[in-house]
Amino acid sequence: MNAFTSKRNSRFDASQRQNKNKALIVANSNIRQPDGFSGVERKMALRLVVKRMIDIVGSASALVVLAPLFLAIALFIKLDDGGPVFFRQIRWGLNGRKITVFKFRSMRAEACDPSGIQQTVKGDSRVTGIGAVLRKTNIDELPQLLNVLRGDMSLVGPRCHAINMRAAGRLYEELVPGYHHRHIMRPGITGLAQTRGWRGPTARPLQARARIASDIYYVRNFSLLLDMKILLNTLVIELRGGTGF
Repeated sequence: MNAFTSKRNSRFDASQRQNKNKALIVANSNIRQPDGFSGVERKMALRLVVKRMIDIVGSASALVVLAPLFLAIALFIKLDDGGPVFFRQIRWGLNGRKITVFKFRSMRAEACDPSGIQQTVKGDSRVTGIGAVLRKTNIDELPQLLNVLRGDMSLVGPRCHAINMRAAGRLYEELVPGYHHRHIMRPGITGLAQTRGWRGPTARPLQARARIASDIYYVRNFSLLLDMKILLNTLVIELRGGTGF
């Protein structure tokens, strides 16, 4: 089987999308948003304005440059099983708002989990042939540049979690005190936790706490220089082969 061959021969059934949308609504209907957030300090206001300008210019430029790649990926996904090109999921955004995040679909359409309960693991049987390539290189995350451009996300920030994200079988907000403090900043395509190696499924409480500790450290110590370091480290990691699966 080559990298662009589906693991199943069945074609995509359009009715599956409707069923997945219904499951997503049900999964998120009983999640309570945080009561409130303390605002960022005034001295950060100018830095945040500059950060947003960098986000707009950076995401818009990247989308123009990467447009041919996006079209090629869309074609491969369609040829693979005929299903939708994008995967959409509701996640936590700035100040605990719910945002819809875009990714290139890397799993069989009928096996995608819009609720975020079932985390992806190495060798996951749900991943398609083209999806394995996209996930290994983290190219599946690139459509989030659209989220950055419209203001839902930033290039750098705590990685946005699905509403039902779990660690060691428990909701993150139940396992990690102060979990929602990470949402004082816009979520990012990449973040400090990811450059420190804290990504992927969190089967142990220690992994979850280390990831959130990195996110909160970033929020408390945000600077444009730190953003540049995270972007550079992310680029180096990807050039070395990435850490996706």
